[in-house]
Amino acid sequence: MSADEAPPDKTEGREEEAAVTFKDLGITDVLCETCESLKWKVPTKIQKEAIPIALQGRDIIGLAETGSGKTGAFGIPILQALLENPQRYFALILTPTRELAFQISEQMEALGSTIGVKCAVIVGGMDMMAQSLMLAKKPHIIIATPGRLVDHLENTKGFSLRNLKILVMDEADRILNMDFEEEVDKILKVIPRERRTFLFSATMTKKVQKLYRASLVDPVRVEVSTKFQTVEQLQQYYIFIPAKYKDVYLVHILNEMAGNSFMVFVATCNSTIRVALLLRNLGLDAIPLHGQMTQNKRLASLNKFKSKSRSILISTDVSSRGLDIPHVDVVINFDMPMHSKDYIHRVGRTARAGRSGKAITLVSQYDIELYQRIEQLICKKLPLYQVNDDEVMCLQERVSEAQRLAIMNMKDMGGKKGKRGLDDDEDGAMGVRRKNIGKHKANKSKKFKKK
Repeated sequence: MSADEAPPDKTEGREEEAAVTFKDLGITDVLCETCESLKWKVPTKIQKEAIPIALQGRDIIGLAETGSGKTGAFGIPILQALLENPQRYFALILTPTRELAFQISEQMEALGSTIGVKCAVIVGGMDMMAQSLMLAKKPHIIIATPGRLVDHLENTKGFSLRNLKILVMDEADRILNMDFEEEVDKILKVIPRERRTFLFSATMTKKVQKLYRASLVDPVRVEVSTKFQTVEQLQQYYIFIPAKYKDVYLVHILNEMAGNSFMVFVATCNSTIRVALLLRNLGLDAIPLHGQMTQNKRLASLNKFKSKSRSILISTDVSSRGLDIPHVDVVINFDMPMHSKDYIHRVGRTARAGRSGKAITLVSQYDIELYQRIEQLICKKLPLYQVNDDEVMCLQERVSEAQRLAIMNMKDMGGKKGKRGLDDDEDGAMGVRRKNIGKHKANKSKKFKKK
């Protein structure tokens, strides 16, 4: 090959890749128009690979990094199959978390808006009777967490999935890590063997391998990324700090980058409340999200963050998987994830769909081994995030006072009643504190009058 022949070859390959549209994948016109109206201009890598195979009627095991468009990869083939063979209880989508179930439902209803698709979300933390009434209306697609679906299969009269045509297991590795194996086994026993199965996972664990052997027939493996990686548009940093000053450094970063929207990941439910209260005491509009909140309050927190009425979401790993919040500018790992793979999912909340984003990890003297594991996993040495330590320590006094107030707020909210008060994320927590201070002053004045 001559020197002047090589470059055109490469260019042709790039043009061909860029030219792939949803229509080229074999998708019907009505669904192509819906994709266009949703501003899905071109298919993502996983969609290019998985959709044509799914349209051929094959089982799929899909491995793709977080934020890669997996919902579209299984959602579009389901809707096309539904158009060809309209049927109630047509597809079941299993997900590990309630928030992800609601998000998938929104996307499926948006994709199927022109063809009148009906979806039902069946998750824990919601009223069983209301869900039974939804199931009685016989939706086309059920999006469920395994535990609550088993409850309905065992207890809801007249509900059966014996005619199910498609089963999807999204985030299969997480479903199995959350000890849903028993529930998944029960579900597999009551649905038809002659069905199509799409199993999507960010990682291929031993449990996932065992599951796909048990539930898929001659599957096609679609693998977009062979190693753990984060997207190129994501700028990742670390700060090495003493554990006792973590709060101060967090406040400094939030002040320095004011105007952005933040997701701050912490280790425990208690920490979400403490950090949210701490930041509120400093005038920052933080909102907590954790697994012990009621489902309605979890959704309320999420919706307030999505609608940009709150700019800082303090969360446990309950929101690290799958959730698509387009406007997250910065992810802060306040507490290090115990499992290195969770780091990938956390930072995947930003720099989604081609946008840029930042991730900053606070590393204390107790986190060095965990941090080294993360660098090993992503095959990258992260740069140090530059901060002026003197500027940071100027905040120490104010942050100490806010910490003290946060601890008092939490004591005031002790017990179930108090916890509910914070879940609504309004200034309920502050209200509890102010109310108690008011009572304390009133009692003091009464004592003084008696004297």
